[in-house]
Amino acid sequence: MARRLIPRNFYERDPQNVAKGLLGKRLIRILGKDALEGIIVETEAYLGPEDPASQPHHGRKEYNNAMWGKPGTLFIYNVHKYWMLNIVAHEPGRVGAVLIRSLEPVRGVGVMKTNRGTEVLVELTNGPGKLTEALRIRKDLNAADVTSNISQVSLTYNEMSFRIESSHRIGVREDLKRKLRFFIKESDYVSR
Repeated sequence: MARRLIPRNFYERDPQNVAKGLLGKRLIRILGKDALEGIIVETEAYLGPEDPASQPHHGRKEYNNAMWGKPGTLFIYNVHKYWMLNIVAHEPGRVGAVLIRSLEPVRGVGVMKTNRGTEVLVELTNGPGKLTEALRIRKDLNAADVTSNISQVSLTYNEMSFRIESSHRIGVREDLKRKLRFFIKESDYVSR
């Protein structure tokens, strides 16, 4: 049975709503002949220039230009030697993205273990840097369209029930008063 890709209009909303809406969805990374797949269990919303923790806070630059781009495309940047996987999400005329913080690996686990150099399943993708290592996501995927059925990274719907918890974002120097980190309460794969 073919899976339904999440369409562009899903991402054309407030990043906070998209961040919550992505929980429980499947992220698929095509890597050569392998399909690596996981269920999204943790996200963070990042807003435009008004958000002190967001990449656009200091203005539009070459490295963060993708955040102004088309919703449903990837924004990938580097922090402390790790690539961060974000999906551009914002309303028309706005700026924003959602950081994918953690996945529950479900397919291609052997390849993910090799990519990460670990055999510990719960340590495989339970953080944004671990996730990009496991899925071998790098800068060359910046601006890729996740709504395209030929993309190397795509997201699909997934039927499951869970409870959403929220908190302030992790590892930011200055945060907004709003809680913009969302995660599946029952998941063992949420970052610690």
